[in-house]
Amino acid sequence: MQFNELDLNPNLLKAIDDLGFERCTDVQAETLTRSLHGNDVAVQSQTGTGKTAAFLITIFQLMNESEAYRGTRALIVAPTRELAVQIENDAKALGKYLPQRTTCIYGGVGYGQQERSLAESFEIVIGTPGRLLDFSQSGKLDFREMGIIVIDEADRLFDMGFYPDIRKMMRRARPRTERLTMLYSATLSVKVRNIAWQFMNDPAEIEIEPEHLTVDTVQQELYHVAQNEKFPLLLGLLRRESPRNAIIFCNTKRATEIVAKKLELNGYHCDFIIGDLPQHRRLKIIERIKSGDAGLLTATDVAARGLHVDDLDLVVNYDLPEDPEAYVHRIGRTARAGKAGKAISLACERFVYSLEPIEELIGMKIPSVSVSDELLTADESEGKRLPSTHGLDRPARTRSSGPGGRTGSHAGRERGAPARGGGHRSRSPRHAAADAGADPGTRRKSRAPRPQHEPRPQREPRPHTERTDGAPARGKAGSRSGHADKAPSRSAPIDDRIAYYRQKYGEDFVPRDAETTRSSSSPRKPEPKPAAPAPDAGTMEERDRVERRRKAGILGRLSGILRRKR
Repeated sequence: MQFNELDLNPNLLKAIDDLGFERCTDVQAETLTRSLHGNDVAVQSQTGTGKTAAFLITIFQLMNESEAYRGTRALIVAPTRELAVQIENDAKALGKYLPQRTTCIYGGVGYGQQERSLAESFEIVIGTPGRLLDFSQSGKLDFREMGIIVIDEADRLFDMGFYPDIRKMMRRARPRTERLTMLYSATLSVKVRNIAWQFMNDPAEIEIEPEHLTVDTVQQELYHVAQNEKFPLLLGLLRRESPRNAIIFCNTKRATEIVAKKLELNGYHCDFIIGDLPQHRRLKIIERIKSGDAGLLTATDVAARGLHVDDLDLVVNYDLPEDPEAYVHRIGRTARAGKAGKAISLACERFVYSLEPIEELIGMKIPSVSVSDELLTADESEGKRLPSTHGLDRPARTRSSGPGGRTGSHAGRERGAPARGGGHRSRSPRHAAADAGADPGTRRKSRAPRPQHEPRPQREPRPHTERTDGAPARGKAGSRSGHADKAPSRSAPIDDRIAYYRQKYGEDFVPRDAETTRSSSSPRKPEPKPAAPAPDAGTMEERDRVERRRKAGILGRLSGILRRKR
């Protein structure tokens, strides 16, 4: 179907011509024939098939040509900041000849500029759920003003934990019969269908080739490789393929940074994107990779859905994803809009267990290629210390860091990130460095172990001096001048502890209220122990009571002396 057959607004059609679009893709044709008449749609389609243009064309056409939608606003909900920014750029390109204005709302940046844009009543609002709800609760954004609502990448939103947020937003919006709702997802899961049944007005379900989740024009390759050979193999593949641009996906933020730093040390200019980067840096890196200034990019799955690069030559799964659907979205970054591309996956002993679920999902066996010695390239970064720019080489804090008692690792988890327990547990910094191919010994300074045959050096004992009163001289607080015996532990008998401190400090510890207490002016000498009482019940009880009082008094004086000496 041609776009000029849809009776679109002339200015909208002019922008479509400027972008070089002539024919509708399958998802665009199926969507536009229903949505342009005001019918809700729930669309399942693989990535890179033109879903964004389908709902943007619907929004611009209805706002300019339909009386029911004039003066209303449109809301587009996206799972990630990168995808929200990408939709905003596409909307500006399609609407450059139209009066509607577009604003983008997401977290990671200040509220001031976004509040001002909402106060100016932009017609199209694009955002992520967390920041949209923040503005709704503060009264800066009213969902009832939205005549059109689009939920993009619904399955990803729900995987990130935004299912309750989406329900809350839909409850605050207009009744479903008074708005147009469009829902797009790679899979129509149970949660996706629940949203459609509860908050949409008899939506038309559209499924575009659900049995083919991967694009046929993507050439896929799989290499079974040992973990310590992954990075040399990556170097060999980059040398063989010589891509103009490529995205290398890792499973952890730490591995993403390590791989990027190692590529830099091997002569490749490489950037990396992780969730800890400030938003302005993330946007700058994305612009560099799109403009061709940066040829290589390492990323976590945060970029798998929101990063659109025209004519991307290569995608490398340095780590096989633990979520099978993430594989589909990773390789979907290449071969977009019918173009060809290549995706290479490295299956090491740690992540190879994800291979079978991935192949079951895509319905095919990924062609396996053997690793030859020619592909393994020497790593110039081996043995070198890798610089860290974001403190990711520090171990995660485990102590409670907040009034709610959340541990540091949970408190640092990004909103929307999956909770622990669904896959592999988080790795220690040393293990993460090994997963990325780094030498663990270069990541942390450690003291060289002392050979077992070499004795530990002994300190010279201080000379023993005598006090005028005949007691041993005291050293600094806590020192043991003149006494070489080891201090008894807390579990040692109290008599041994009292004898040790009596010898150490040269004093006799006697309870103040005991009958043997002497005047403060007279020197104290050890008193002989009293004779044992007769073993009758009354005498034994009295003896135990006196003994407890004696020991309590001794420990009380002992603690006071230790506090003064500190």
